[in-house]
Amino acid sequence: MKGVANVHDVLAIETQGQLADLPSSTYEMICRGAAINPVAPALSFFATADDHRNAECWTYGELVRDVTRTANMFARLGVQRDSVVAYVLPNLPETHLVIWGGEAAGIVCAINPLLESEAIGELLNASGVSVLVTLAPFPGTDLWQKVQAVLRTVPSLQHLVLVNPADRMPGEKGFAARMLQRGESSKLHGPGGVHGAVPAHVGIHDFSTAIAGESGVALSSTRRLSIDDVSSFFCTGGTTGLPKIAVRRHGNEVANAWNAGQFFGESIGPGKAIFCGLPLFHVNAVMVTGLLAFSRGAHVVLGTPQGYRGEGVVKRFWEIVEHYRINFFSAVPTLYGSLLDVPVGEHDISSLEYGLCGAAPMPVELLRTFQDRTGIRILEGYGLTEGTCVSSVNPPLGERRVGSIGLRLPGQAMKAVVVDETGRYVRDCVADEVGQLVISGPNVFVGYTRPEQNSGIWMESGDGGRWLNTGDIGRCDPDGYFWLTGRQKELIIRGGHNIDPAAIEEPLHRHPAVQIAAAVGRPDMHAGELPVAYVQLKPGTTATEAELAEFLRHQINERAALPKGIRIVDAMPLTGVGKIFKPALKRREMADALESALVEAGVEDATISLIDDTSRGISLHVELGDPAFEALATSALGRFPFAFSISAAARPVRAEQPTGTDPAATDA
Repeated sequence: MKGVANVHDVLAIETQGQLADLPSSTYEMICRGAAINPVAPALSFFATADDHRNAECWTYGELVRDVTRTANMFARLGVQRDSVVAYVLPNLPETHLVIWGGEAAGIVCAINPLLESEAIGELLNASGVSVLVTLAPFPGTDLWQKVQAVLRTVPSLQHLVLVNPADRMPGEKGFAARMLQRGESSKLHGPGGVHGAVPAHVGIHDFSTAIAGESGVALSSTRRLSIDDVSSFFCTGGTTGLPKIAVRRHGNEVANAWNAGQFFGESIGPGKAIFCGLPLFHVNAVMVTGLLAFSRGAHVVLGTPQGYRGEGVVKRFWEIVEHYRINFFSAVPTLYGSLLDVPVGEHDISSLEYGLCGAAPMPVELLRTFQDRTGIRILEGYGLTEGTCVSSVNPPLGERRVGSIGLRLPGQAMKAVVVDETGRYVRDCVADEVGQLVISGPNVFVGYTRPEQNSGIWMESGDGGRWLNTGDIGRCDPDGYFWLTGRQKELIIRGGHNIDPAAIEEPLHRHPAVQIAAAVGRPDMHAGELPVAYVQLKPGTTATEAELAEFLRHQINERAALPKGIRIVDAMPLTGVGKIFKPALKRREMADALESALVEAGVEDATISLIDDTSRGISLHVELGDPAFEALATSALGRFPFAFSISAAARPVRAEQPTGTDPAATDA
């Protein structure tokens, strides 16, 4: 099928049985994709944006060979069906080999390399890791130091596999880099290098050397992979706070990649090039610009270890697109905003068919401006780590409804339901009725590793099926398009990264002067949201905002979670039962952020009113004293994902902006 244009195409795929005969594992799925054309390019990698024309490339035959070698290496280290292989790595070719080779041998656990040592240690212990893959010591990186600091606190660890960044540098550069690597190791740990810095019972292995000795022809294990086998652990619920690890099966990942492949059709397949700039600890990068592309024989271009954050990647993005004839990329709104500052110029980007946007709301003004300047269609979508990755997307061949999160993928169920005050199912919503969004299907995960975290996430709806409560509020219009109207979860989404408010609130409660604290997201046109904290002090105590900020700097390991502002209030807004009423705090931040944006844009004497819209969430109305400011106000407000209207003394103007998506409730 060429792809989906409307909900009827989704139904046609399901009724025609095109979702049958799925591979039994992600390994088999990649092998099937490779069989389309074994000599076609599968994976290209360049270490720096300046050197993007000199990429290292794997054909599909070579990719399957090295994934197989990696799986066999893990098997030789004792990895079995229930063994956990964790990776703490940037975006490298080895990262893909570890992910898919690890899933072919045991269970892979993805850990964010940007986390601080303590958080990395917590996740390693929570996963029960037996084999850990991370970077060897190397100048200019601190990943080894962060990981090494917690190795002695992880009793389950048996083997440490080190990836040497110098292996990705060719010729004389590679020789020089290896000398630098050895020097860095000696500098940190003396003549004995890393061997003296690792617990004695942990075996140490060099990744390249270890896989070179393995067969790449077939898996050495006699184990038969099944769709019911656990394939991966992905961390969700925020980049900080207590570990919340989602357990997924091979069947979940195979189904999601297959369903997405049917949805996107010919736009992802042989001869197509996909750019991967999102981090490979995140399901969007792993699934959309990984398994989905590999399963259909497309070419994945992996740009620098830091992805979009790599020096010069955004600046030279259109040049990279032109060189590789990129057809598709996936990104977050902040990346699209950054690309607006980079002129396309004379670069030929006609190969680009569309970009996928997820992880945070997409401001309509940003979407429209980006499309007007580049001619590239942006498809907004939605998904959760718990749903493997993608649950809905605006159709590639049909109408893209601005602000909508699109149509559900074939083979998955998604609906809005009415629940009672206890959260129990009452009935399905009718068209355009707002309710709780729930999903069901083979893509939905097993649950979390900690049993207590599974309480309340499932819903029975009287049809005999089990539905996952996404925690999001939305509606479905008569044509099958879904719309988010609110987020029940309190996660703060900063530039596509989830921050658990508890990671800010709990440290604040440890301060002797703090009585109660609450963290919320402040709208930001660049980051989507920034964390801010509200504090009510204990009677008879004193503390300044600066003192509390300094206190948090020593309490919070994840830099992204450090609040951008701390507000000391006389009394926290409370509900009737005494709970902190966070919507009041969010409204205060929203009004202040929007007022500041108008002032910065040069709009004077504007009055902002926030309105509760049951079909679209909170919207706003701006009253202008001078109609001359209408254009400036529209441009400024259009960078935020809220519906808004403007009126001025002379004549009223209306600019509708429905609420955008929130797939990274997932980390998706």
